[in-house]
Amino acid sequence: MMESDRAWESLKASVTELRDLRAVGGLLHWDENVWMPAGGAAARGRQKSVVARLRHQLLVDPKLGEALAAVGQSQDPQRQAAARNLGRVRDRAVKTPASLVSERALASSEAFAAWRQARASDDAALFAGPLARMVELARHESACIGVGVHPYDALLDGYDPGLTLERVQALFRPLERGLVALLDGIRGAAPIAAAPVAMSTADQRRVFLRVLPALGFDLGRGRLDTAPHPFCMGMDPGDVRLTTRYDEADLMSGLLGTIHEGGHGMYEQGLPGHLRGSTVDEAASTAMHEANSRLWENRVGRSPQFLGWLAGVVAEETGIRLDLPALVASCNRVEAGFIRVEADEVTYNLHILLRTRIEAALLTGELSVDELPGAWEEQSLALLGVRPPRPSLGHLQDVHWSQGLFGYFPSYTLGNLYAASLFRRLEEDRPTVWECVAVGDFSPVLGFLREHIHSVGHLYDGEELLARVAPGRDPVGDLLDSLRARQGALYGVVQAGRASGG
Repeated sequence: MMESDRAWESLKASVTELRDLRAVGGLLHWDENVWMPAGGAAARGRQKSVVARLRHQLLVDPKLGEALAAVGQSQDPQRQAAARNLGRVRDRAVKTPASLVSERALASSEAFAAWRQARASDDAALFAGPLARMVELARHESACIGVGVHPYDALLDGYDPGLTLERVQALFRPLERGLVALLDGIRGAAPIAAAPVAMSTADQRRVFLRVLPALGFDLGRGRLDTAPHPFCMGMDPGDVRLTTRYDEADLMSGLLGTIHEGGHGMYEQGLPGHLRGSTVDEAASTAMHEANSRLWENRVGRSPQFLGWLAGVVAEETGIRLDLPALVASCNRVEAGFIRVEADEVTYNLHILLRTRIEAALLTGELSVDELPGAWEEQSLALLGVRPPRPSLGHLQDVHWSQGLFGYFPSYTLGNLYAASLFRRLEEDRPTVWECVAVGDFSPVLGFLREHIHSVGHLYDGEELLARVAPGRDPVGDLLDSLRARQGALYGVVQAGRASGG
């Protein structure tokens, strides 16, 4: 066996161990959200700390560095990508002290428990101390890694390699202008009433379990449970866990979230098996992961074609007859609100702009945790025109900061941008897609994603993969065009031209 081949086999063995430890951590996280009693928080923090420390030890092992150096000299694109992907992760690990890794894992469980209690009781003070600690640890991590110009860059890079605050702002500025203009036009139009569909949790679950496999999520390799904040956890393509939540006053609130998580799950289940053990058998980036989920949730899930098919499913499962025109209008109505995960397509990204600004300010120290509630209200008024009346509708609504996920939020809007251009390419590639969706055949959508995104894995980073699949497209313009064509048309708002992303 050649030296390069031995290095490749050694690298794959290390990747397998790292992947297994990550899966163990994922199971601990899933259980913490789904089944674990509140009294287990301290012990769970220790358990997560041990797993994080073991994974860190593997990453910083000099033998792994030697294998990466040897594999990096290969002319094979797969091996080059594998060395690049894991090399980045290892570089971050080498720069991050083991004590910080362990402390962060322990603090996240304490913060998560405090966040749940604070949100449930609407008492921000219960979360202030743990949140300040998570911010401090995020600043420490950023300083250790030292990527980019802004302290936020190091955290962004961990989710979307190469992403910087400057790049985010270059996309977000024209997007904000276009969204605000569209929102202003919609506010001047006649309002559309919400048409929530009341349904028992048991009936909703039956509907959800009809929809997910119809879209393409394999329940033989996955499951659906409930959690305070819905998420997808992929331990392996054969074990992908989705969580959701139910609102008996509104079927679509939970269903659209379930479709969103199902989009993540189908990506996880579709990753390339022939690239296993190489780090290429992973998603291209967090933003590309979000592109999949947002494409399914918004482009498909809010479409008249999907909702027409859904009406038949609901009638079969529950006997409830839906008012289809009212449902379509309700699913695409625009009204600025407080909760990000319940936001319409037009205002959703303004929620992300708010969080991005606040995170960046927290990381530099321009904003303290004590000042956070006031800053949130100020930004909410400026971007959305609403002031949250209580913390659970403001800075306590999201789980991310309790788990140390600073730098994750921009990926949601990047995902919306990517999804807009991907779907335009999909429509060109498969022109009968909407006729298929209308009869419950979602194979053109899943087939396109399997061929162009899932099967490629992480051979390319997210932004490069988008450019390869949808060359020459302007994601900012594509997203604004899609919003004008659906929500703008619904409200009779006509806007000429399109914004250009930088």
